[in-house]
Amino acid sequence: AVDSAVRVLKEGGMDAIKLEGGAPSRISAAKAIVEAGIAVMGHVGLTPQAISVLGGFRPQGKTVDSAIKVVETALALQEAGCFSVVLECVPAPVAAAATSALKIPTIGIGAGPFCSGQVLVYHDLLGMMQHPHHAKVTPKFCKQFGNVGSVINKALSDYKQEVETRSFPGPSHTPYKITATDVDGFANALQKMGLGEAADAAAAAAENSENDGKPSENS
Repeated sequence: AVDSAVRVLKEGGMDAIKLEGGAPSRISAAKAIVEAGIAVMGHVGLTPQAISVLGGFRPQGKTVDSAIKVVETALALQEAGCFSVVLECVPAPVAAAATSALKIPTIGIGAGPFCSGQVLVYHDLLGMMQHPHHAKVTPKFCKQFGNVGSVINKALSDYKQEVETRSFPGPSHTPYKITATDVDGFANALQKMGLGEAADAAAAAAENSENDGKPSENS
């Protein structure tokens, strides 16, 4: 775990790492990484990278035992040296209790308003995903603050249309020029190479550039 953390920082340019879960082995790993001089953020509650163990995206802390486990795990991560803990998909009272019990900040995601701070996946909060599939899997706790996805879709559709109609790229987006003399010399050189069609294509492109810059339908 320490070797992997060192590699993440060196190759990924990270400032810290985040470890999900609170199993004894995970607590030990967090402690070892901290002792190696690397900042570690803990993550308790719903741990997305362990959904197969949890049986899917299931909220945690909804029973007395489960709620106590969330708090105990958060405290254990603090004791291991974590600088902060993410609380994901736990009831607000559980997150409030954990935040109160800890001396380090908590970052909530689907954990109510009583955490030290909040985080959301920006694709969700910006409304970037417009496919019906994403509407089904967007978390219940996520508020959509924008509808960037429709803007992106329109821009991509406009781009596709302009490419298909050959109105893009036009003269204003074809800035690199070659003189008529050099075009002739280029075409002659291509002819000598046995590339007559390529020479014709270059000459036709130069002629179109002098007109409206839009290739003919046969180009």
